[in-house]
Amino acid sequence: MSTNYSRLSRANRLLAALSPEDFSLLARDLKEIRLKQGEVLQERTDEIEQVYFPLSGMISLLAVMKNGTAVEIATIGREGVVCAMVGLGARTAASRAIVQLEGTFARITASKLRAAARQSSAIRELLARYGELLMATISQTAGCNALHPIEARLSRWLLQTRDRSDDDRLSLTQEFLSQMLGVRRTTVTMTARTLQARGLIKYSRGRMEIVDRAGLEKNACECYGFIRHRHDKMFSSLTK
Repeated sequence: MSTNYSRLSRANRLLAALSPEDFSLLARDLKEIRLKQGEVLQERTDEIEQVYFPLSGMISLLAVMKNGTAVEIATIGREGVVCAMVGLGARTAASRAIVQLEGTFARITASKLRAAARQSSAIRELLARYGELLMATISQTAGCNALHPIEARLSRWLLQTRDRSDDDRLSLTQEFLSQMLGVRRTTVTMTARTLQARGLIKYSRGRMEIVDRAGLEKNACECYGFIRHRHDKMFSSLTK
């Protein structure tokens, strides 16, 4: 268990916040899997059967309308978990979960996570605190989607993705980006060209590269800093 704990806790900040004793309640039921970009893990109103801890890569949560249109409301990388509230009794998915960046994920069944949470107050508290953090992120992103211009939103989105990938070069199609941001593909193209003209990114079909991180942060809306600060604040308090 110690080797598994050391390796997984280095890869996922939420798992790292657990003591070895609490982690042992999850360890044998965590299965490492590889997921590709675009894979749908759950749909809104689905019964939640699996929970995912990203070790690399990233998952997007999307609000989906009746006509099929969707917009991203949160991203989850190696700092978190998809469907944390399952451990506290939640049963039904409130959003679509889709793999945004391919990578490796630790998966556990919902029933096994609930069983571990029943045995450990530390696991219950950690899931509850992360659930609060995710709700704050969703609330901020909802405001961002409604109030901030697309250039600032795309800048925020690229920075959040870069933070989870550790690579300035991101493989992203226009179609995928348009779905994440809730805009037309032509809008994504025009906005990416504007950022490129300012020297912030390099853009070609299916690929974006950040070339001026500081400039992109200045161009991003306040939501990038707010969300990042909330994450850092929570994890800082967990290590005290």
